[in-house]
Amino acid sequence: MPRTFGRSATACAVALAAVLAAAGCSSSSHDSTSPKRGSAPPAAGSQEVNAQPADKVRQGGTMKMAIQQWVSQWNFYQVDGTQGDGQSIVQQVEPNLFTFDAQGDSVLNKDFLVSAKVTSTSPQVVTYRLNPKAKWSDGRQLSWQDFATQWKALNGKDDRYLVADTSGYDQIASVTRGADDQEARITFRTPYADWQRLFRPLLPAPSIATPELFNKGWLAKIPITGNSWKVGSYDRTAQTVTTVPDPNWWGAKPKLDAIIYRALDASAQTDAYLNKEIDYTSAIQPEDYKRLSGAPGTDIRHGARWDEVHITFNGARGPLQDLRVRQAVDLAIDRKGLVEAFSKDLPFPVSPLGNHFFMPNQLGYHDNSGRWGTYDLAGAKQLLDQAGWKDNGAGKARTKDGKQLTLDYVLSAGSSSSATDQAQLVQAQLAQAGVDVRIRQVPANDYFEKYVNTGAFDLVSFRNVDAIFHTLLYSTFQAPKGQQVYGNYGRVTTPQIQQLLDQAAQTTDQARSNALYNQADTLLWEQVHSIELYQRPQILAVRKGLANFGASGLADWSYNTMGWTK
Repeated sequence: MPRTFGRSATACAVALAAVLAAAGCSSSSHDSTSPKRGSAPPAAGSQEVNAQPADKVRQGGTMKMAIQQWVSQWNFYQVDGTQGDGQSIVQQVEPNLFTFDAQGDSVLNKDFLVSAKVTSTSPQVVTYRLNPKAKWSDGRQLSWQDFATQWKALNGKDDRYLVADTSGYDQIASVTRGADDQEARITFRTPYADWQRLFRPLLPAPSIATPELFNKGWLAKIPITGNSWKVGSYDRTAQTVTTVPDPNWWGAKPKLDAIIYRALDASAQTDAYLNKEIDYTSAIQPEDYKRLSGAPGTDIRHGARWDEVHITFNGARGPLQDLRVRQAVDLAIDRKGLVEAFSKDLPFPVSPLGNHFFMPNQLGYHDNSGRWGTYDLAGAKQLLDQAGWKDNGAGKARTKDGKQLTLDYVLSAGSSSSATDQAQLVQAQLAQAGVDVRIRQVPANDYFEKYVNTGAFDLVSFRNVDAIFHTLLYSTFQAPKGQQVYGNYGRVTTPQIQQLLDQAAQTTDQARSNALYNQADTLLWEQVHSIELYQRPQILAVRKGLANFGASGLADWSYNTMGWTK
């Protein structure tokens, strides 16, 4: 179950059909239907989307996608709005000022912007010139006021706005009107290299102008839209959301007539695809790959995506508040074993991930895991002894002050079999150190909102995806402020980590910025904020005939050009 950052692709960004990222331990024989292992995973920039020119794509038709759960909070920036299914749909129907290409570079979206550039460097000023044709669904033109209102809601100065991430917006000194209402001037207090990630998507001012509107105005519905698509219907009973082209759209008309999103447990998606209830699904699990790769009318499409699988530790409650216990649990988890169990039947090798910010196929990647990326059961036991947890012998949980060393591993009921496999593997590994792991399966619709977001867990596993700008990860490691935890659900950080992240965000020299992120990463491993497992490959089963859609890697999907070939 992924958490997405700033991509406008639906299932891609949050992986509408993606499963809870986790390692698997089910056995699988290498028969003729097993994927053939290659020498290396897809390189950065690679994608398979059946790219076709517009004249090869027919007008009309419906596409059916799966989402992992029903969406209750539609505000992209609200603390409960970070679940990927909702964010992806919001990005389909709200303005995205920039899109990503195959290399992950930002490209000006001319449907919304005439221009956007740095017009001063001391102080840094970015001037946005809006397309005068661009309008919200309420008929109002996009304007500088939308920028100003979004900045005020997200800059962290008013804690009544329950914001998931203030980074970047808290570096802005002012948002002012330019030559007219369609020009916005953004002045930064300090240089900010990743300015193109801000206001993406841009939200309509009237719908986020007050804390009440920001926090509750997007519950159960998207109040105002501003893109080529709008929401046609929400059907809570059928668990479907349908988007349709907006007839008032000023740009190129979308090819499809509708996209239907249906909430399905991950375990049900392969059967749903084979029954033609959905038009694409993940094929990353060996058992699913075998069934899907031989299915009639199916393409298997690969790409290289920013997509990491990890286990988050909750340092704000119970035994894991003690750094020695977090470090002991870290050492007692065999990352290599988890990765090998997950990847043994994939078409290319997967290695343990050694960085919280960079993928192995990215410039700047360095394995900073050191001791904390290794499996060391003896070292784990020694740390637990030092922390005062008594060893009661093989097969028994350690105790301290009359309490057992027990951790809650929270798992979504809608997750895949591999997620359960990973939880059970971790449970077995930690038992060897005298740590009792209690696997708690919770309703899929409650998983993030009631458990992950609120810190009602000791261990939890999900994915962060599409953090192409490293500052998108700022909130993941940000120091909580009162009741605001941002994206740091385990509440683990240090002033030094925070300082390094602040410096990196203000550094426009790429090499220097990369070095600062790597310094912060080393400290994150030491503090055991989370255990990185692997970069998740992008392997999708897609209905033949679907064009401009699939494993897009670092790029966005184009909802206007995707459709069925003639």
